Amino acid sequence: MQIDLIGVPLDFGAGRRGVDMGPSAIRYAGLRQGLEELGHQVTDYGNIMVPLAETCEVGDPKLKYMEPIVGVAQRLAERVATTMAEQRLPLVLGGDHSLALGSVMGATRGRKLGLIWLDAHGDFNTHETSPSGNIHGMPLAAICGHGASPLVTLGGALPPGAKLDPHNVAIIGARDIDPAERRLLRASGVAVYSMEAIDRLGINEVVHRAIETACRGTDGIYLSLDLDGIDPMFAPGVGTPVSGGLTFREAHLAVELVAETKRLVGVDLVEVNPILDRTNMTGELAVQLALSAFGKRIWGL
Repeated sequence: MQIDLIGVPLDFGAGRRGVDMGPSAIRYAGLRQGLEELGHQVTDYGNIMVPLAETCEVGDPKLKYMEPIVGVAQRLAERVATTMAEQRLPLVLGGDHSLALGSVMGATRGRKLGLIWLDAHGDFNTHETSPSGNIHGMPLAAICGHGASPLVTLGGALPPGAKLDPHNVAIIGARDIDPAERRLLRASGVAVYSMEAIDRLGINEVVHRAIETACRGTDGIYLSLDLDGIDPMFAPGVGTPVSGGLTFREAHLAVELVAETKRLVGVDLVEVNPILDRTNMTGELAVQLALSAFGKRIWGL
């Protein structure tokens, strides 16, 4: 498989600084070497240009740093669209989850995709529902056609409306959703599998249901993986940790099951914050999960 690494050192969308160093932490943990040892051809395109936060204005407090975030998302969408047009697979390294505006919208150009969103949060707020105004809590809503027009259209670069069918979207691992966000999710048709559902049904059943949702009538699956979907015991280096998340093995099995479909077309690894990490534990986990997504089995033969 030909894989393109694309770094996005973006932390405008988050409430805490530090995730801009996430791409470096993931690379440092041996991502490229691990992928090549699995037999993949890897090209590292470096990082998408992201301006310094100190040079940018916060702007609307309900949509903090929207202008620079949209600019980054536009550049990322072009890079991802080019990668996929050349029959390669994008592996996007973050950076906060607002980067998915660019990665997912770029991936959906000219194709119908399903989306699996592994995350403690729904990321389905809009400027009207968000308690914080932080855009990393809004990308999935915008991808599904909800929220401020510059986010939904990438500053006018794309037409309005959903970039994929919400009925082909599944969230796994949710356990921290705002009340108004919850109502919007219920109305949208997105399948939400909370940690309670995983406790009751088991990770195997939940992921198979999510895969069925993402594969129904689509050309492939995009996986957007926020490291805060995993319990802080295993992934301490994230900006918005929530206890009670996926275990190490649940996270790996989830990614392995998606990989086994052979329909994976792109991956995000986001919200790795080295400032809050312990000896790059979360960066190393991100690499391990990426390797699981591309064929490695930890306990298998």
